[in-house]
Amino acid sequence: MTDRRNDGRPPQGRPPGPHRPGSRPGHRPFSAGPRRDAGGRAGNQAGADGSAVLYGWHPVVQALGNAARGLHRLLATENAATRLEAEFGGALRITPELVRPSEIGRLLGPDAVHQGLYLEAEALPAPGLDDLPADALLLALDQITDPHNVGAIVRTAAAFGVAGIVTTARHAPGATGVLAKSASGGLEHVPFVTVRNLAEALIALGERGFTRVGLDSDAPESLDALTVARPLVIVLGAEGKGLRERTRSCCDVLARIPFSGAIRSLNVSNAAAITLYALGRIPA
Repeated sequence: MTDRRNDGRPPQGRPPGPHRPGSRPGHRPFSAGPRRDAGGRAGNQAGADGSAVLYGWHPVVQALGNAARGLHRLLATENAATRLEAEFGGALRITPELVRPSEIGRLLGPDAVHQGLYLEAEALPAPGLDDLPADALLLALDQITDPHNVGAIVRTAAAFGVAGIVTTARHAPGATGVLAKSASGGLEHVPFVTVRNLAEALIALGERGFTRVGLDSDAPESLDALTVARPLVIVLGAEGKGLRERTRSCCDVLARIPFSGAIRSLNVSNAAAITLYALGRIPA
């Protein structure tokens, strides 16, 4: 829980389908260097045309298998393209451009673990609060800005059947790059519900009958003592700051994870996993 204070050698032959760079007129050149976000991290922003950037085996495979995800451009090494052909039985929705690993590395930066795959795709459709099921299990993120943490939360949310993640347009990372890689394909299964004001969104959910549980390391109520039912929204705050005061005031109950050891706080993505295990099994 967050503390408020606190490719080896290429295979022989050419796989069917993909084409090689330079093998046809009009091939698009690669950029001279990696795309970076405002914090200097590579691979954490949209493509040149505003598309989402996905890389790595699980994010790209899940996106290719999601008919709701529009696809713009797929770069793949020969080994990765061969694996994709086997994974989808040769029926890919987009033809890969075969490249060397270093060419993907130049787009993403040296630290990105791309596994030979880079995809530019359309952002997924985003539902509104009124589109969510009446018996939904939701997460709400209060200014959690680290894409690794948010991505890990998305992955856990997909594992526990979360219907949506409520977040704000500001003070939240984009669903692309590092976040998508950390989510390991979870973006295709758990939509973001982007709102202007989180407190107002929590008030609206409360009016629809949602129980709003906020995690707070100083809360008197223990998570394992809660008796709640769906519809349910679990509210998570940023590490260090925790929940903002107005966000806290919009929760029906504040609860803490009952630690028994010397460490009294956890990474927010770990706290999300524990809380979803504790509360996510509650039937609708």
